[in-house]
Amino acid sequence: MADNTKILVVDDEPVVVRSCERILKAEGYDIEGALSGREAILKIEENNYNLVLTDLKMPEMDGITLIRWIRKSRPSIGIVVITGYPSQETIKDALDLGIIDYVPKPFTPAVLTDVTRRAFEWIKGKALEKKIEEEFPPSMLNELDRVVNQYKKKPGSSIPVLQRSQEVVGYLPPVIQKRIAKGLNISPAEIHSIVSFYSFFTMKPRGDHTIRICLGTACYVKGIETIINKIKETLGVEVGETTKDRKFSLETVRCLGACGLAPVMVIDHDTYGALSRKKAIDAINQYAPVGINETPAEEIEAVEGE
Repeated sequence: MADNTKILVVDDEPVVVRSCERILKAEGYDIEGALSGREAILKIEENNYNLVLTDLKMPEMDGITLIRWIRKSRPSIGIVVITGYPSQETIKDALDLGIIDYVPKPFTPAVLTDVTRRAFEWIKGKALEKKIEEEFPPSMLNELDRVVNQYKKKPGSSIPVLQRSQEVVGYLPPVIQKRIAKGLNISPAEIHSIVSFYSFFTMKPRGDHTIRICLGTACYVKGIETIINKIKETLGVEVGETTKDRKFSLETVRCLGACGLAPVMVIDHDTYGALSRKKAIDAINQYAPVGINETPAEEIEAVEGE
């Protein structure tokens, strides 16, 4: 884990702070907690944080007030909202202030880890915006602008524009999201929230086949983490990456809407349920050989019996 992964968790419930610390420290993040907005401001003034995870409903100083202060005083800090009260109005206010994402409570460890990883991808992407922009040829950017102009006056145009833009560019890095947001005259955070929520959008170039692993509660309870680890080991990639031969991209989603099949994954448009580690690798091998599953037979039987 890189050095620039310092996180501050702000929540008036100590159990939430402790849970976030336990989950994210295990992933290698440098994490601290604050039990109020005022305490958070004092910590931010004394330390350099890359990401703040904050609740919205807190006594004395609410999360929106804290986010406004961060945006004014430390605009480079990324912000993710964690809240048990995700009302449409407060989330809209938070998105307008430029948060990266939000996570409703309660959340599983897998979802928190995934959102945090995505947030750092966004922060890294923002830092590299100029370099990335130079990589896109003018003809591609002109076509992107044409798509935005075609849809910008139509209600509910964000998703169709993003779909067409991904067809044009191949993926939706932060610099492209920002360009789309400007063309549609909406917040970049609103565009990012759509891209990060829907699994068919990607912020990185994809391989020939996309593997999506469900992180929903039902899948988590039935051992999806051990399956993810086996897939990562077999493909030689982390979540969010593409294999060196560009055959597979590995992604996670918050829910695939197939809880009755848990644990479940989707490869391209095909759904695979009731997974074990062996079944997952066997499914992937149908699309391109990824090596022989070397899991001992007795371990395979034990897993499939779970």
